[in-house]
Amino acid sequence: EKRPTKGRMLLPKSKKPLAPKRIRARSNLILLTGEKRNLKSFQIANLIREKAGDIPQADKLAFGSDSPFGKPVSIALLGDNIEDLRDATEEIKAEMAKMPELKDISDSDQEGRRELNIQLKDKAYLLGLQAQDVIRQVRQGFFGSEAQRLQRGEDEVKVWVRFEEANRQSIEDLEEMRIRLPNGNTYPLRELADLRIERGVVAINRLENKREVRLEADVANPEASVTDLLAAIDQDILIPVLKKYPGLRVSFEGQSRESAKTAASGQVVMPVILVLMFSLVVLTFRSFKQTLAVFILLPLGFIGVVAGHYLHGAPISMLSFLGVVALIGVMINDSLVLVSAVNSNLKEGKDFMTSVYEAGLSRFRPILLTTITTIAGLGPLVLEKSFQAQFLIPMAISLAYGLAIATFITLLVLPVVLILFNQIKVHALWLWRGKRPSAEEVETAIKELAAERELLDYH
Repeated sequence: EKRPTKGRMLLPKSKKPLAPKRIRARSNLILLTGEKRNLKSFQIANLIREKAGDIPQADKLAFGSDSPFGKPVSIALLGDNIEDLRDATEEIKAEMAKMPELKDISDSDQEGRRELNIQLKDKAYLLGLQAQDVIRQVRQGFFGSEAQRLQRGEDEVKVWVRFEEANRQSIEDLEEMRIRLPNGNTYPLRELADLRIERGVVAINRLENKREVRLEADVANPEASVTDLLAAIDQDILIPVLKKYPGLRVSFEGQSRESAKTAASGQVVMPVILVLMFSLVVLTFRSFKQTLAVFILLPLGFIGVVAGHYLHGAPISMLSFLGVVALIGVMINDSLVLVSAVNSNLKEGKDFMTSVYEAGLSRFRPILLTTITTIAGLGPLVLEKSFQAQFLIPMAISLAYGLAIATFITLLVLPVVLILFNQIKVHALWLWRGKRPSAEEVETAIKELAAERELLDYH
């Protein structure tokens, strides 16, 4: 037995037919490793769901695997009006149930234990009773009240007084209980109060100082794009429903929130990293123009990243972006090799076009061999089918396919960009000075060579 709250008490045993007791059951399956079974975990869960069928008596029924990052689809409804929250929750669940891509749809607003809500009638107030007076007498009658304490040797014995067990077994016993008035008269409880059976609250969840009801669902196929599913839910379900309940708002939680946190962290860190890399390359070349030519080609590497994920049917994930970070480093390294060769040829006295052409020829084999060996090394990982390798495959796809495209960009597009930037600077100085300089004069490598000769002549 538990102590009743103000105005409520836990429902005692009754002679009336009542609903069966709520039971929570859970069955855990420990699967064999991915190499020893030919079915994926989500396929096994779907097969068990089909065999189990519908269980109408179940408040919540779910089949799937646990994730430390939460459910793929987790939507928090926030508001102050609990009735609007519950109505909106039911409407959203009904619409989500129509989507074949989702399964195991549930919400956190679960019904609690059945309770009796005691509401005093006007007669009780006219007789001088208050709610706490009635609840106190109900508690003393059914739960008991300490009458006295007796000392027996070293022990202290508490004496509690309450109704006989036969008189506290049913709701009828509660209705016939005599409530004592301040003047000493008594009335049966049914004449002084209305008794209503209600469901209590299991838990009150709050998020951002608002009452929260969370809807969660799993995806029928883990390879499906969760981002597209959330966008469809937002546009087709949430926006129309929230128009009917303007006091509510939504927040995407679970894996979506974790991905957003990681993306937000990357938005802060990646610009800093790129600025540092840009600064180092500028210091190496002593040329802002050549550094800019290298960095404006980096987005073209995403062509290979997207193509690789499309060919393998793999969704782009955070691990894919880690592969992109590695790809950026390799692209910059290959570009440094080519641009350094151009500058070396210029310092040897060759004209600009010849320097670019010979740099492309001389660095074609090293860059190509580096690409081939890197892709060959990543090949077994990209084609690996074991469960342990599935987390690293997106990163390997990004690096391998991105590098394949980046090689052609470096060898074909970068020389074109260098020539274009050279001509832009030549024409800009021509307009500024009124005299057209040569293509070699505007290059930083020639200026460095001239400065070195002046220093040698000075000494």
